[in-house]
Amino acid sequence: MKKILVLVSLLIAAAACSTTSPGNKDVATNANSANANKGTEMKSIAMVSESDIIAKEKASWDAIQKKDWDGFGKMLASDYIEVLDDGVHDKASSLTAIKDFDLSDVTFADWKMLTIDKDAVIITYTATAKAKFKGQDVPPGPYREASVYVNRNGEWVTVFYQETLARTPPPEPSPAASHPSKQPPSPMAGPGQTGADVTANEKLVWDALKTQNFDAFGSYLTNDFVNIEPDGFHNKESTLKGVSMADFSKAQVSDWKTVKFDEDATLVSYTLTMPGMKPEKEYHSTIWINRDNKWQALFHQGTTAAAAKPDMKKM
Repeated sequence: MKKILVLVSLLIAAAACSTTSPGNKDVATNANSANANKGTEMKSIAMVSESDIIAKEKASWDAIQKKDWDGFGKMLASDYIEVLDDGVHDKASSLTAIKDFDLSDVTFADWKMLTIDKDAVIITYTATAKAKFKGQDVPPGPYREASVYVNRNGEWVTVFYQETLARTPPPEPSPAASHPSKQPPSPMAGPGQTGADVTANEKLVWDALKTQNFDAFGSYLTNDFVNIEPDGFHNKESTLKGVSMADFSKAQVSDWKTVKFDEDATLVSYTLTMPGMKPEKEYHSTIWINRDNKWQALFHQGTTAAAAKPDMKKM
């Protein structure tokens, strides 16, 4: 659902990929290597263009603006989930809530498609909108948006959507203030073994962050990563810099939900609680992919939970 959020997000980690090309020793080996490499390319390159996906994403916004709820619903996979400032929603709850959303106008910028594999892609962009939710004006944005499209029976449909309200980043803390006074344990533990269990993978990420084991943390991320934060779209290098200046020792993760895109890509969404922060709760999502028989995080996004509305009966 393209519901515009009320608050922002703080997030952590995300993504990228690497491939290797086979070598050859003679003509026969070279032919075999070429065929193997071609197979790898066919497996990794999406069989859809960026322009096609952009058109589909714009069409979903058009359906919302026209209140074509049946048409909008047909654009969503049966296992669709979306992450908003009030939590994680499935297709049924998303289609119910979207009917309270009145979109007058929307503009887009910064489109970029990231290939997951031949049957799944991520489209990221920014959106600025004039809209109301349940009759109340919502902030116009801009919002940092992400949608995942998957090929289901020859049709590209949305399986995941999340947005984050853009904001100006706070000043960077001094080195002394950005690290706890106590020293991390030495020597640092090596990275854990990742696999198809993406919830277990994500727990490894948080174990590394909580112990400031940034070498292990970095090893869980691919090289073409995308990390969406309130202050912008980040790559692996800037993500590593950002997490190195934060203290995640009290982080708590819960409420795990997963959506399997295909055999080599799965999404995990969950709740992050940071005691002492205001607000304390955030909603996070990570896409894990299997490239060259290694599971790594390709994409990450977080959304700050909306502040609880006052109970008018008690006022």
